[in-house]
Amino acid sequence: VAKVCSACHSTDGNSVTPANPVLAGQNAEYTAKQLANFKSGERKNPVMLGMASTLSPEDMKKLGEYFQQQKAKPRVAKDPELVKVGQQIYRGGVMSKGIAACTSCHGPNGAGIPAQYPRLAGQHAEYTESQLRAFRSGERANDSSRMMRAVAEKLSDAEIKAVADYIAGLR
Repeated sequence: VAKVCSACHSTDGNSVTPANPVLAGQNAEYTAKQLANFKSGERKNPVMLGMASTLSPEDMKKLGEYFQQQKAKPRVAKDPELVKVGQQIYRGGVMSKGIAACTSCHGPNGAGIPAQYPRLAGQHAEYTESQLRAFRSGERANDSSRMMRAVAEKLSDAEIKAVADYIAGLR
């Protein structure tokens, strides 16, 4: 962690750069799965491919456990108007578009469900936006059930921005 991961994610997993995800408090199984997906090329990212390529499954498991034990620093949403819309989407979905509430998989406080659904609470809004757009475009396709791609395909840019801002303030 100190020699490699900390450069982008900080030693405690609380990345200060919005382009890099917060790993502190993330479910260990989810982190290990993402590392395996980077290594296999299932999740495309040249930087992370290089980082994950030398990791064994045991290394990935240990990194996931380490970051899960770290305490995520609280973040805040930035735009009160966006937060209102984002909260509606996160808690109630968008019925007219057939979009389920985010709470269905990520929980009311954004804690997620280990291995399957990541912890979202306090994630950088910019990172969440970029990932939702990547799911929408098909650039990111490592959701085995295709759930996130199906949801993101139905979200507008404004809805993505709103839900991402709301997620940043979740605790």
